Amino acid sequence: MCEYCGCQSVTVIDDLTREHDEVVAMIGLVRTAYAAGDPHRMAALARDIAAVLGPHTRVEEHGLFPLLATDFPHHVAALEAEHRRIEAVLGRAAESTPDDPQWPHLLVETLDLLREHILKEQDGLFPAALTTLSGADWDTVDAVRRA
Repeated sequence: MCEYCGCQSVTVIDDLTREHDEVVAMIGLVRTAYAAGDPHRMAALARDIAAVLGPHTRVEEHGLFPLLATDFPHHVAALEAEHRRIEAVLGRAAESTPDDPQWPHLLVETLDLLREHILKEQDGLFPAALTTLSGADWDTVDAVRRA
């Protein structure tokens, strides 16, 4: 967890960062399962990652991103596009292990993207939000989090 800008002092950013940390730990487990040639474990972990990212993404896309889109339209659009790409690959394992023999490799590549995505949010978007958003804006994001 970064601590250089103080954004973890905002509860919702602290929560999102904690979820990022949880996902990063699971990415490591996926890599271990990939090295062991265990696509079933990879698929189970993909479901676990998706379970964390579902509500996490809702908070970002319905709370945080709309408030930042005016000032950072290209960044927000790129992050949303990455969400769709990540969700699509994780979603292929929603019910079972995908039959596609290329899926494990695709999952690892996608999780590399997810790791980069997390860094973009934590090192760019979250500090920008800290300096850009008002107290009322944070109340809006908190309301989305509670919902």
